Amino acid sequence: MKISVVIPVLNEGDRIGEILQSLKKAAAGVPYEVIVVDGDPAGATIGRIDDPSVITLTARRGRARQMNTGAARASGEILLFLHADTLLPEKAFASITGALADSRFIGGAFDLGVQNDQLIFRIIGRCASLKHRLTHVPYGDQAIFMQRRYFEDIGGYHEIPLMEDIELMKRVKRSGGRIVILRQRVMTSSRKWEKDGVFYTVLRNWMLQTLYLMGIPADRLVKYYYKAHC
Repeated sequence: MKISVVIPVLNEGDRIGEILQSLKKAAAGVPYEVIVVDGDPAGATIGRIDDPSVITLTARRGRARQMNTGAARASGEILLFLHADTLLPEKAFASITGALADSRFIGGAFDLGVQNDQLIFRIIGRCASLKHRLTHVPYGDQAIFMQRRYFEDIGGYHEIPLMEDIELMKRVKRSGGRIVILRQRVMTSSRKWEKDGVFYTVLRNWMLQTLYLMGIPADRLVKYYYKAHC
């Protein structure tokens, strides 16, 4: 099975080369294509890509919208949505195709690791992984993957400004779809915790997720998520 890797980006010119290079170790012989979708209409990030095999697109800013744009261009049987601050483990693609060879599963994600050796970040990764194993609701930074046909049938990501990963998984559950959480860990950057403060970021995220699951629309919550950046 061919994997289409969809990477939504915005101002990631300094990092995009590392992400694309890491995919070679993740693929380890499994066929794949890469689709990078820039939320900057000027294409500042995709302008830094010099690999002609990479499909580059622009879309209106918004992670869900960018990922849907990439998915619509994909030709692989499997979609892998990879955030620009996340690195896949080695031979990740073989793990994905192996998991989806089991007809019980329509998709999945990886355990979460953080690119920082401090104890607090190890705890964050382990707690997050345990929670997602219990709830089967992974976050986008865990590299969500899904059968393309199923993703299309379920309507793709709803183009909301926040919580698009949680909203997608709620529909998967309602439709009876099953996902698998692989024990290999992706490694996501610690920059978002370092920028706003570890405890503030954790508490903010938990509170916003709780409010969203209680029925508060993402359109109302997004201003609190980005408050520190405004």
